[in-house]
Amino acid sequence: MKDKQFLMIPGPTPVPETALLAMAKHPMGHRSAEFSDVLKEVFEDLKWVFQTEENVFLYTSSGTGAMEAAIYNLVNPGDKVLSLVIGNFGERWAKISKMRGADVEMISADWGKAIDPAVLKQRLDQDVNKEIKFVTLTHNETSTGVTNDLKTLNEIIQEHGAISIVDGVTSVGAIQLKMDEWKVDVVVSGSQKGFMIPPGLAFLACSKKAWKAYENCKCPSFYFNFGAYKKSAAEFTTPYTPNISLIMALGETMKMMKAEGLENMFDRHARLAAGLRTAVRRMGLKLFVEDDSIASNAITSILPPDGITVPQIRKTLSKDFDIVVANGQAQLENKIFRMGHLGFVSERDLITAIGSLEMALTKLGYEVPKGEATTAAIKTMLKA
Repeated sequence: MKDKQFLMIPGPTPVPETALLAMAKHPMGHRSAEFSDVLKEVFEDLKWVFQTEENVFLYTSSGTGAMEAAIYNLVNPGDKVLSLVIGNFGERWAKISKMRGADVEMISADWGKAIDPAVLKQRLDQDVNKEIKFVTLTHNETSTGVTNDLKTLNEIIQEHGAISIVDGVTSVGAIQLKMDEWKVDVVVSGSQKGFMIPPGLAFLACSKKAWKAYENCKCPSFYFNFGAYKKSAAEFTTPYTPNISLIMALGETMKMMKAEGLENMFDRHARLAAGLRTAVRRMGLKLFVEDDSIASNAITSILPPDGITVPQIRKTLSKDFDIVVANGQAQLENKIFRMGHLGFVSERDLITAIGSLEMALTKLGYEVPKGEATTAAIKTMLKA
């Protein structure tokens, strides 16, 4: 049915009508006093969601742009970077660092597992000469559906003295991340996830400790330069032409986020994730991440039943129900499908998706106990 498509992927995520309407307006001048007033409010709201008193830089780029900004404004060629890898996006930190000329070491967990804090502590304890300057990690790894214990991992990093650089692209606004309280040094995120607007904006917050590293960076980025963005933020502007329409949309979704409240947002994402995991198990399917303590509240990875392929499931959901779910990435392509419940997603949406998945699997020849998964999800979400 036309105009019924619903995205249940890690991003982009569904966009509220108020944000779409804001984007549809004629853009105002990006050097105008009117736009500065908009930016002033947006900058304050970003601090609120990042849970920091530091500036949050706003880039016109994807989340990967903010990742590159973090590395290219802090890391000098030859610096030792330890990358904690639990999936595709953890590997991206290592790739960017290598292109910068850093000496990169990786601690990798099997895909579907989280970083073991004991392993990290052992490695950093061995670094008695403090050669490791930076530690990169992914808070919520959407390629697998795993959430790292960021608070514990960062405590270990801070005890060592290295600077923590965190991919919060799919966790900020969806999963608890207390930047200042946990003393996380750098957090990056992107607009098309928990912020509920289309792709095209990226965000980066930087601690005072990380700022000192920026001041010692010999060849910082030009376009992503921390200094330029900090100076502009103080004047409620941007150093280069921003995506005005997306910022207007962001102003609308930030109002929605503040009305809901941080804790309520985190609870909603946790509730939806628990409901979906319960439903999947009731269907007799297997979750790629069986340990609920590390399972993502933003994305759930599911193995297809025997005899049915991931492309078949995705095609049936799209063609018959206008619901788009994601394939696996890299080594998990066609081995799992991923259902996002991130951003502008409610209980109604999840119930619809679960019922549609039941019917899609039935059409493909898999015997599903009719209605049991939906009922189980409802009970779980009400209990939560």
